[in-house]
Amino acid sequence: MADPIDPEQGGDGLVYDWNLVDSRRPIVRGDRVTFFDESLRDGIQSPSVRDPVIEDKLRILHLMDSLGIQYADIGLPGAGGRAVSDVTRITREIVDARLRIKPAAAGRTHLSDLRAIADISQKTGVALEVMAFLGSSPIRQYAENWDVERMATMTRDAVTFCVAEGLPTTFVTEDTIRSRPETLDRLFRTALDCGATRLTLCDTCGHATPDGVRALVKFARSIVDAMGLRKTVLLDWHGHNDRGLALVNSIVALEAGVERLHGTALGIGERVGNTSMDQLLMNLRLLGVIEQDLTHLGEYCHTVSRATDVAIPVNYPLVGSDAFRTATGVHAAAIIKAQKKGDAWLADRIYSGVPAGLFGLGQVIEIGPMSGLSNVTWWLERHGVAAEPGLAEAVFAAAKQSDHTLTEPEVLALVRRVKHDSQVGESRSA
Repeated sequence: MADPIDPEQGGDGLVYDWNLVDSRRPIVRGDRVTFFDESLRDGIQSPSVRDPVIEDKLRILHLMDSLGIQYADIGLPGAGGRAVSDVTRITREIVDARLRIKPAAAGRTHLSDLRAIADISQKTGVALEVMAFLGSSPIRQYAENWDVERMATMTRDAVTFCVAEGLPTTFVTEDTIRSRPETLDRLFRTALDCGATRLTLCDTCGHATPDGVRALVKFARSIVDAMGLRKTVLLDWHGHNDRGLALVNSIVALEAGVERLHGTALGIGERVGNTSMDQLLMNLRLLGVIEQDLTHLGEYCHTVSRATDVAIPVNYPLVGSDAFRTATGVHAAAIIKAQKKGDAWLADRIYSGVPAGLFGLGQVIEIGPMSGLSNVTWWLERHGVAAEPGLAEAVFAAAKQSDHTLTEPEVLALVRRVKHDSQVGESRSA
């Protein structure tokens, strides 16, 4: 068997990739996958976030577009006046700026919510996609005192209204992963008979495992196929992260046959949040499923972080402050040796499974108690500090006595102190 070499990782045999042994690459209809960004709707439903001001929402929208994200849920107009105003403004921005991204808005299967979306569509001249959602699990039915007949009527009325308004309509079953198959069968068929062109399968409470995802997608696909609608009806996956499985579940959903994946920047959203859109894009890029330029992914994450007051953990993949940063001697030494070979590809991968350069970022070497002398030498060179006898060794010795990675001001203060002490010593000798 030939060595599995990922083209993204280079073809020179330096990376043996076990991920490609017996690999099942995600395959979707037409070899395409699309993305639905929920940052401006589900994302800001987190109880800990700040609803961004409209200027920030517009900036985030432009960054979504720059990343090749095809769809965005831009709000829940039924929530009130501010939501209506923001959804209207964002829709107009898409038109005025000629963005490629397509807008959608969420609403319950209540005509009041859906009329609010239709009104915005009429004012802006844009056919907003409606994400009409209805709780479908037995636990929700019990809490709401709903029966299946009432749920089917709500579905029929909602979808019929949206289609009559000329709005593309996606039927969203909340908590799909915990819903009975006979209930889903009834609701799906009702929605599709009335003109819905998408079904969104939801893991609203973060209950799903990969096996559950596969089973649910297979079930939904069987209904679409039985109705003879495979060519016209598409499936979405919307997952939450309560078990920490949202990202892998989204990739599994893609493998199972879903065409559109939902997510939010940094995974923000209800409770512990949604599938992380940034991690999803990163992984599908590394898997070779998508090819778009993701060099603005860091800016997207940091913009959402600032706009919503959600701090990025230091160890967060790709954009956490420690993602490409090391102060460990053996790691830094390997990176430095690779750089000295003049091989940026090698330096970016020797201690990183995610090549920073692919996403507009770079490796960072720091100085701390676990560092080697090579860390210090590299750091001083990169910061334009002239090499002087004993300087690197003195800084290295001081770092070994520290209990943390030194900041740039701390290292520069050490340099100044060492130089001062050296000058004083020379004066005394003279």
